[in-house]
Amino acid sequence: MANFNLKINGKTQVVDIDPTTPMLWVLRDHLKLVGTKYGCGIAQCGACTVHLGDNAVRSCQLPVSAVGEQEITTIEGLSENGDHPVQNAWMEIDVPQCGYCQAGQIMSASALLKRNPNPSDEEIESAMNGNICRCGTYTRIKKAIKTAANTEGV
Repeated sequence: MANFNLKINGKTQVVDIDPTTPMLWVLRDHLKLVGTKYGCGIAQCGACTVHLGDNAVRSCQLPVSAVGEQEITTIEGLSENGDHPVQNAWMEIDVPQCGYCQAGQIMSASALLKRNPNPSDEEIESAMNGNICRCGTYTRIKKAIKTAANTEGV
């Protein structure tokens, strides 16, 4: 066990945990931030996507010991009132069906738009590759990303 001072959603959190524990379980089980979902456990589905710094990462394969001083942002910390431009676009386009993958999809999309505020179709497909939606809402996801790209404050 070791103590880790983690900056998560703008707040410092201290956890005493095995250094190999994946961030997904630190977030869900220890900090009760349950918006980040468990999907496959092998970083292939994207349901567990969070931001590490400005990058979208799969938290199921990110050991807490690898975080260091970098800030983690979860879906709960993306915006205070659920009104991030990507979240608004998701609602406007009516993207979710079952909704299970949506937090990971939104986190990947918002990281993309932070890096590239006007991505091409190919850049969207590349950035979103690996975020699996079992309901098949990929067309609406792409449309929502393009909608958010045309919004101030992305």
